[in-house]
Amino acid sequence: GLYANRYFNYRFYDVSPQEEGMSEKAAENRKMAENYGIQPVEIRMFEKDELKFKKAYMGLVMIQGDIIEQIPAITTTDGLEYKLTTTIEKLNNKISTLVSLPEKVTVRLIMSSAVKKIGPVIGIDEISQIPDQIKAAVEKLNATNYGRLTYDYEDPDTDEKIDAALKKYNIRVLQWPDIAEQNIPAGRGAIGLSVEYGDEKAYVQLLNVMRIPIFGTRYELIDMASLEEIINEHVETLIGINQDIGYLADHGALELGGPAMMMQPQNNDALRNFQTLVNENYSLKPIRLKEDPIPESLGCLIIAQPTEPFTDYELFQIDQALMRGTNLAIFTDAFNEIPPPPQHGFSFNMGPTYKPLDTGLEDLLAHYGVKVKPSFVLDKNSFRQTLPAQAGGGERPIYFAPLIKNENIANDLDFLKNIKGLIALNISPVAVDSEILKKNGITAHELISSSDEAWEMTGQINLNPMFIEPPQEKDKFKTYPLAYLLEGKFSSYFTGKDIPVKETENPDESATDMETPDEPKIKESNLPDIDAGETFISTGKPGKICLIGSSAILKDNLLDEEGRSPNAAFLLNLIDSLNGREDIAAMRSKTQEFNPLEKTTATTKEAIKWFNILGLPVIVVLLGLFTYWRRRVRRKNIQQLFEK
Repeated sequence: GLYANRYFNYRFYDVSPQEEGMSEKAAENRKMAENYGIQPVEIRMFEKDELKFKKAYMGLVMIQGDIIEQIPAITTTDGLEYKLTTTIEKLNNKISTLVSLPEKVTVRLIMSSAVKKIGPVIGIDEISQIPDQIKAAVEKLNATNYGRLTYDYEDPDTDEKIDAALKKYNIRVLQWPDIAEQNIPAGRGAIGLSVEYGDEKAYVQLLNVMRIPIFGTRYELIDMASLEEIINEHVETLIGINQDIGYLADHGALELGGPAMMMQPQNNDALRNFQTLVNENYSLKPIRLKEDPIPESLGCLIIAQPTEPFTDYELFQIDQALMRGTNLAIFTDAFNEIPPPPQHGFSFNMGPTYKPLDTGLEDLLAHYGVKVKPSFVLDKNSFRQTLPAQAGGGERPIYFAPLIKNENIANDLDFLKNIKGLIALNISPVAVDSEILKKNGITAHELISSSDEAWEMTGQINLNPMFIEPPQEKDKFKTYPLAYLLEGKFSSYFTGKDIPVKETENPDESATDMETPDEPKIKESNLPDIDAGETFISTGKPGKICLIGSSAILKDNLLDEEGRSPNAAFLLNLIDSLNGREDIAAMRSKTQEFNPLEKTTATTKEAIKWFNILGLPVIVVLLGLFTYWRRRVRRKNIQQLFEK
């Protein structure tokens, strides 16, 4: 408020819970809070030596024009500056996007009229009210979205229409037999909600089906109170209110889940948490190099564990994107993990095999002066797994999950300040070529590294913790860089080479298909000599490449859902840095609470122990003698005064 002058103002409303009285003003404020979507939260209070539980309104609403954003509960001041700043930024982006939309967003209800009749039979009497409720929700949302939403109701009343809707939308189809008691004939019905903008769609399952053993099947409607929020979130995702980030979506890269997959069961290999956290401030845009080129306006491209080879033309697209100023964030393993074949009978499980990756991306990165070495980094300073009592109890070190200490993190970079510990998994060392970097004037920042008690596993890879032992030779241990950030003006990989062209699978067939009998054929000898080659940039604008030797850092088993862990802060800050938002990254770093104690040596521990055993008593004795001496001196001085 101090810096925004007249552009920012705030007001506090005292909202008392219903249990503490119902004055006219309190009732008015409470109703206003509920209209904004602010609900009371339960808090604990010490009052007259008693612990009491009370409900309190602690939410915040930010309004700009017709747009409203809520922070439902502010239970701590930690990270409040970051929340307010990103919310204001989101408001600005949403207004700009909504005002410039060329067409409206359609909220389409697909619901067969027959489903209304079957509702009371499955225990959902209010199912017939769904069309009116959704229409009312859209009208209410239109008031805060500049009227850019439109409501449509589709009633598939025949099997053909139901099958067509099922093919087009991700909806639920119910089928029932004759129900004589209610005079309901056998039939089918569809129910679902689709939010559409252009060619993009997001789906909402309105009816949940739960099959409970013994009790049978139970049907449950979505919470209609939260429907407005769900629709609003899908609208924001579809219209892209945030800055776009490219994400490589082919070549065997790690897959992102679509809107319809967000309610699937938890999978440790999924990127659900990563996708959710990034989508708070950005819009992940799938990039399929096999189909389309990389957009020139893209600020950053994320490449996560590609396993299929790149053609020269696809590498050319990545290279030229970097030359245009698109920053690259590459998370790649050195190996492709191949699962073991299915086991039969009592055969011994040999575990997965690891094949070194050779996609062509390795050569491209090596030209820029950085590469991932074909090995795994194991570290004595690693995550320790607690074993169950059946396995003997205790802890077992997981050497391939190294703990990155504070002294091994580049805290001199603003976006890594206050990040004092990380955990990695299946990570490979990253090396830079100093000659290439010096030749091109590239600056390399070592982001993270292992401890000095790390070693490499090369050749035959076996990551079974039971068979991993640290080497006996001390010279095998050293520190390994695990991630680098390169910045500067890179030279193109294709300088001095023939510019590759996009190849079609069957060029002859394509040409034949394009010919029609009515079109006269043009002889190649009559064609003018026109050069239509690709635009080529040999030395690019200032750009950045971040290379991390592991894709596991993106997965759900290393990222928390709220984004408060050091791993989540590291990733989000890195992405902010690559998108020119270092100030936001520095602000997020302030919220970090992980502050580990520095490790002390055995000698230091021994010295502290003996100091506490012997030193403290000696100090107490010396202080006592000093006090006794001071008293004697004082007594003597007083005695001399009276003797005079």
